[in-house]
Amino acid sequence: MQPILKVQALSKAFKVRDKYFLRKKFQVLDNISFCLSKGETIAIIGETGSGKSTLAKILAGAETSQNGQILLEGKIIEDDGKRKTSCRDIRLIFQDASKSLNPGITIGKTLKEILLMNTDLNDLRCKDTINKILLKVGLLAEHQHYYPHMFSGGQLQRVALARALILEPKVLVLDEALSSLDPSVRAQTVNLLLKLQQETGLSYVLITHHLSLVKHMSDQTLVLDQGRIIESGKTQTLFKQHKSKITQRLLNC
Repeated sequence: MQPILKVQALSKAFKVRDKYFLRKKFQVLDNISFCLSKGETIAIIGETGSGKSTLAKILAGAETSQNGQILLEGKIIEDDGKRKTSCRDIRLIFQDASKSLNPGITIGKTLKEILLMNTDLNDLRCKDTINKILLKVGLLAEHQHYYPHMFSGGQLQRVALARALILEPKVLVLDEALSSLDPSVRAQTVNLLLKLQQETGLSYVLITHHLSLVKHMSDQTLVLDQGRIIESGKTQTLFKQHKSKITQRLLNC
């Protein structure tokens, strides 16, 4: 069966200056390849600076690669740094939802702007779609009239989830999206994500340092180090039979 998401030989480098102000190339991602099936979750783990967040941004179109391809349902969406389609099918959720929301406008207006920019829905259908997506993520229809500061941390993450889901994407990239939540709220959000995945066939790219989440949510895991995949495999197998010392260090932490 064709994977929903296929990444082939993805690479990214930045030019940085050293202490002598000479420009050097810093390889953030180097030859990253993996496949993700519909309705499955792939976890990406690694130490700080391993390239996880850069990979997340490239997948969602927030940054571009310099080499490689990204295919969604067999169609190229990025080829050597050139984005071929819109980013509505792959959506990114960040760790701090409050920083990605405009504090001066209501949640309803935020969601409506997304619909107006990406669909041809009229006002009535926009309102109906907003009500449905808020209920789907465990919020109330009346929450569309609230401003970001009126929500708790857990509710804000549900708002971010609603914003990501409102265009009916095929893949969600969760970049430490659960890390800042309290354990009880995190558990509720995980259950919601798993329920949505079961109901809609959503696929997740999970980036986290909480390995309990990796073990609970993911079907396969990639271990990054200095921009390279040093180990990969089915999650349960990798946890028991890993070979890399870096993987062992991550598990010990």
